[in-house]
Amino acid sequence: MRKFLISITAVFLLSGCSGFPGVYKIDIPQGNVITQEMVDQLRPGMSHSQVRYVLGTPLVVDTFNGERWDYISTFKKGGETRTQEHLSLFFNNGKLSNLSGDYKPSTTAAQQ
Repeated sequence: MRKFLISITAVFLLSGCSGFPGVYKIDIPQGNVITQEMVDQLRPGMSHSQVRYVLGTPLVVDTFNGERWDYISTFKKGGETRTQEHLSLFFNNGKLSNLSGDYKPSTTAAQQ
């Protein structure tokens, strides 16, 4: 009985150690993965389907305003803090008019 109590206590003490050496912590990506190359492909005047082809389906489409799409991405590298990136696209009459957020079109892409 004594060995059983000692082993149960040891399991509870070790399970609470988040910094236990040799424990593998996985990377956790969530949401839409957006890259700068994808944002550089966006052009004013693109339709909804063209934008969806480049970026994928948006994570959030505003229920009250279908002319705004939000792409949100979070990433937590094992054992580190979580980072979040956001990109909002605004449409006018079904055509892409502007964007805002953590990504900006590069100047070389705008000149092409």
